[in-house]
Amino acid sequence: MDGEDLGTQHTPLISKDVFYKHILPWHKKFIDLAAVYKAPVMIHTCGSSSWAYEDYIKAGLKGVETLQPEATNMGAKHLKDTYSGRLFFHGCISTAGPMAYGTKEEVEKDVREVLEIMMPGGGYLLSPTHQIQDNSPTENVIAMYNSAHAYGVY
Repeated sequence: MDGEDLGTQHTPLISKDVFYKHILPWHKKFIDLAAVYKAPVMIHTCGSSSWAYEDYIKAGLKGVETLQPEATNMGAKHLKDTYSGRLFFHGCISTAGPMAYGTKEEVEKDVREVLEIMMPGGGYLLSPTHQIQDNSPTENVIAMYNSAHAYGVY
């Protein structure tokens, strides 16, 4: 299911009142439709969006993607500690951090650390926070995939 960019890097983009009135009811219709077919629903949420996750869980949402770890309350440890077993996760490999600006060793370290946090108990799909951007050196992209293969389970 498509989603909404619910947050800036630090705060919500909208009020909870707007979320409850305009966003959640619309998404709930899709979540309920998917439930009829026993299909899990994953939603795209950018920025600091975890403020809405409890409400989404109550609505029946199963997963979230993008997961920008540099945004407030969106790091792997916070997400895993707070929502593990109630949501599955897709993302957390920052396209604004080591992938774009670091060395391949820094990318490997980042991927390994995210996997060490997110893999126990399952419910994690390794991916970049967004599409890999054109400012990411090719060797860093390869390092992400090689690290996923070396440290992850697939």
